[in-house]
Amino acid sequence: MDAKTPDYVKLNRDVWTKSNARYTDGHAEEAWAQPEVAWGVWQNRESDVKALPDVRGKDVIELGCGTAYVGAWLKRLGARRVVGIDITPAQLVTAQRLNRKTGLGLELIEGNAENVPLCDASFDIAISEYGASIWCDPYKWIPEAARLLRSGGELIFLRNATLSVLCTPDVGKVRETLQRPQRGMKRFDWPDPDPGVDFHISAGELIRLLRANALEILDLLELYAPDGAKDHAEYSYVPADWARRWPSEEIWRARKRG
Repeated sequence: MDAKTPDYVKLNRDVWTKSNARYTDGHAEEAWAQPEVAWGVWQNRESDVKALPDVRGKDVIELGCGTAYVGAWLKRLGARRVVGIDITPAQLVTAQRLNRKTGLGLELIEGNAENVPLCDASFDIAISEYGASIWCDPYKWIPEAARLLRSGGELIFLRNATLSVLCTPDVGKVRETLQRPQRGMKRFDWPDPDPGVDFHISAGELIRLLRANALEILDLLELYAPDGAKDHAEYSYVPADWARRWPSEEIWRARKRG
């Protein structure tokens, strides 16, 4: 990281370094061994959600890969090549340890998903599950994802649902009333105990941004907590009871036009 690195990149690298030491490293092996793709906080099964295209024989990049468990899932599903990029060395150390243990052969790069040091049109699929999708500036990472995709390639990403962001106060759990305006939403600076920065723009703005980068929207999947779900141990800011009634997460899927 140098003087030109945005402040939020440095802040978020520090947040995830601490997170990795606290619990992520301990959970990563379990996530890598998971037999089925499961999305987000509520672990909605891919067999129910059906968000992914056929990845067999495809080249995949995971943007903001963290410990790279998503990349591991896709490699086991038959992806030909899987590359993960992330800004946090500690998380990449964990990912590389599990990569060696499993022999899956993922390629891992330390870097910013807003500026990937790889050639244009190198991938068939770009994916982000709570990686670049919220921790990077959408006006930087989405054009970069589009640049990396081949014609007909797909971008799939999971982020917090707009409604859950609008109902989340600066401190405390999501509420049943609006806590902030939608107009002008973009950057959110969260206070202690884990100060970090994430990004959320409205659905309408996101649609325009995807289209401006030659990405045709294929689907928008709103995710709810399944019946019987309990509050998540680490991500308890969204209670399961709230998420059974309103979508707390959403998966976007778009295709690069020729």
